[in-house]
Amino acid sequence: MAGVQIRDALREEFDELGHVRLAAYRADGFLSPQSTYAPTLRTLGADGLGHVLVAVDAGPSGSSGSTNSTAPQDVGTRILGTVMLQGWAGAGEILAGPEEAEIRALAVLPEARGIGLGQTLLAAVIGRAAEIGVRRLVLLTQPEMRAAHRLYEKAGFTRLPERDWSPEPGVTLLAYSRVLDGDGLG
Repeated sequence: MAGVQIRDALREEFDELGHVRLAAYRADGFLSPQSTYAPTLRTLGADGLGHVLVAVDAGPSGSSGSTNSTAPQDVGTRILGTVMLQGWAGAGEILAGPEEAEIRALAVLPEARGIGLGQTLLAAVIGRAAEIGVRRLVLLTQPEMRAAHRLYEKAGFTRLPERDWSPEPGVTLLAYSRVLDGDGLG
């Protein structure tokens, strides 16, 4: 994707990452201003547990396609989207063992949508999971996030209803999973 780079988030970018996540979730009505989840969404990954990837506007001199570069000359100018891979360490209620990892907080700024960033971030996080030996990816999503469901299903995820989770009364999150083989293609 020309002009966009996928790479690991830098520690100094976590405040901006929080803003990107909140803007994306709120734009679609998936996060109210009073949400008790907003503080978690804002700081997710800042504790160093997990892998946080970002899609950045690499500008005219940036390179595209790199997934691991953090050299200063490769640092993009603006975060357009993000996704997190949460392993067994620090895992929530959804993971069943150390061979699993959870995809969390896939978010793309509203003004950066429509060019495939969500799909690109999802492919990058699947690739990262395969690189580190994850055998199964799991994720939770709100029932109303139908565009996300289509994206996950297109990437080979299937519903895992036995792992649906209710973080609070009246809220049920839908579980999806994808088994990975050694190359991440499942």
